[in-house]
Amino acid sequence: MASLKTNTLKTVQAAKTHRRQLLKSALYGSAAAVVGLRAPAVLGQSKPFAGVTINGASFQHVFHTYLKEYIPEFEEQTGMTVNFELQAFPIYNQRMDLELSTGGSAYDFCNVTFIYTGRWIGAGWVDPLDELINDPDLTPDDWDANDFVGGAQSALQDADGKTYGFAWEAGAMIMGIGRADLLDKAGVNTPTSFEELITVCDAIHRQEGASAFVADKLHHWNWIPYLMGHGGGVFRDPPADLMPTLDTPEAAKAAEYYASLLTTYGPSGVLSYTDDQAMRAQLAARANIRTQAIGWMTPLAKHEESKVKETVRYALMPGGSAGNFPGSNSHGFGIPKGAQNKEAAWEFIKWAMGKEMTRRIALEKGYSAVCRRSVIEDPAYKEALTLNGQDVAGLYLQVLELGGKSGYMKYRTVPVFPQAGDKINKAIERIASGQQDGPAAMAQAQEEAIADLKKAGVDL
Repeated sequence: MASLKTNTLKTVQAAKTHRRQLLKSALYGSAAAVVGLRAPAVLGQSKPFAGVTINGASFQHVFHTYLKEYIPEFEEQTGMTVNFELQAFPIYNQRMDLELSTGGSAYDFCNVTFIYTGRWIGAGWVDPLDELINDPDLTPDDWDANDFVGGAQSALQDADGKTYGFAWEAGAMIMGIGRADLLDKAGVNTPTSFEELITVCDAIHRQEGASAFVADKLHHWNWIPYLMGHGGGVFRDPPADLMPTLDTPEAAKAAEYYASLLTTYGPSGVLSYTDDQAMRAQLAARANIRTQAIGWMTPLAKHEESKVKETVRYALMPGGSAGNFPGSNSHGFGIPKGAQNKEAAWEFIKWAMGKEMTRRIALEKGYSAVCRRSVIEDPAYKEALTLNGQDVAGLYLQVLELGGKSGYMKYRTVPVFPQAGDKINKAIERIASGQQDGPAAMAQAQEEAIADLKKAGVDL
């Protein structure tokens, strides 16, 4: 009996060891190794992750919509089941912040949101990926982590250079005009300044059933270029000096300007619009102009439901008296500290962020905000991003270069930005809904932001 137990134990241990080896075999680029390591009868499976289910989450974005179309291929190749939840941006961030801060194990991979990178990485709530990247059994050399554009990856690394995620978006903010033909009919040019934007909106608002302007309710992203263009800022000198500067005359003027764009020229109910609702308003030709990350703009020319494919026009977003400050950011997939299936999650991230899938989504779907240099430099990418006769790839790089010259996006990755951002959202809502004027709303935002930052231990 003792001998039988010993032999049984050895068999089980051997099976476990073999399964471990199989799990560590790279899916692509190590196919021969996978075939060679035939599973023993006790495992009864031929796919490396058969029976494994991983759960992931992110906010709603066109990239994820595209990616989900390809996930069945990954599941077929690996035997894995992938549950990928998508939620509205503020809801996702709120829920994931709570999940990560409590060490939860509900998710095996998640989006590491740009504005939360300082908080989530700094607190150790997401795992460093370097050990997985550097393990040749888990990551083949040709996956090439160095192929990711440095600017997009910088927010996903800590001061020691450790990597906590890989970017699926380098969000460069541009202007998309769905019905540019209405500008031509009205005899106005593509706006390059804030003043010209108002002139254009006056000329085209409600023409042929289209509101002149549309935006989503994430004001602490959409409004900041208007704030900076007016000469204002969120903090005094981030990341060194985090004193909020929301109660300045420039901030009040910028807030009233932007709130007026929404209420005077936006569609009914615009204050509750999500990213997707704003995009669909443009796709349906119910709204015309939007300033937003390029990933939301290219569907105007590529999406099968778009009614503005032949009339869309792209341009650098307008600037103000202080200059032009289009937003740029990056979001990436990472692995929560409490994840239960980390190697399986890494296999998914490798696939989703791999050269092949990145290139397919860029070329087959027209997704522009890719982060792999090999794809950006591919002539086919530039050809695919020539939309309605316009070099949108060149425009994309122009915005990324603008963001990199002065480092004006530093305000957004400090750990306490979410607190300040929440106060900005509420202030813009109060102004747009007529509850307060610009100076009063921004003074309240300043007071509340300072209180929250002090609670967070920031020395102001």
